[in-house]
Amino acid sequence: MLKLAFSLIAISLLAGCASTSSEKQNQETLNAIKESESKIANEIETIKLGLSNQSDYIASLESEVLGLQNKITKLAPQKQISTSVTEVSSEEKYHETQASNQENPPYDHLVILGAIENVQLENIEQPYSARIDTGSTTSSINAVDIEEFERDGKKWVRFNLNEPDAENAGKIWIEAPVVRFANIRQSNSDTLEKRAVIELWVKIGEIHEKSQFTLANRSQMSHPVLLGREFIQDIALVDVSKTFLLSKPRKNI
Repeated sequence: MLKLAFSLIAISLLAGCASTSSEKQNQETLNAIKESESKIANEIETIKLGLSNQSDYIASLESEVLGLQNKITKLAPQKQISTSVTEVSSEEKYHETQASNQENPPYDHLVILGAIENVQLENIEQPYSARIDTGSTTSSINAVDIEEFERDGKKWVRFNLNEPDAENAGKIWIEAPVVRFANIRQSNSDTLEKRAVIELWVKIGEIHEKSQFTLANRSQMSHPVLLGREFIQDIALVDVSKTFLLSKPRKNI
């Protein structure tokens, strides 16, 4: 009888150990999956940031090329170009086709933005230079001296939107509630950097929309504000060959 009791007790203990071990393994597996998902998300954000920086550099080169082309055009002598009957006929056909297409334009509800525009940010009178980047999903804004604090139980940030080359350059402080935090890994480092994401109203000409911005130090960039696809989708198209289509350039640009 005692042997039977001991046997039952031993079986119960073994079953309990097996159950505990199985739960532990399951938990470890879930933790590993979550860690993997977090790493993938961070790597995606890093790639996006790298692409954004590269696009910023390419845009600055394009601006320089456009400036050189304008100088060449002014220096080049004006030439009279004769047009043959065949060429005129082709041109007329082209304009007829364009006129036909314009009768039912597919994007007639969208406005056209230049590659560079001056934008008006929420509660700030001074306009800021913004690059319209169709290659970037999210928007970002220059932010230095970032301070995190709480207001009414919610997380807020205060930062300086500093643009040294702007008229009346100085510290422009912005306060806004934090929408979320994004973990960013720099391309030259394995360390994760947590960045706050905020929402601000943006005005460009007739466009007045709210956009999410990742806070980033863009002091070395050509423009303190970058507007990505999330801002322009369904409201605007971008003509990358032109600038300031809906806004006027500042005197110092």
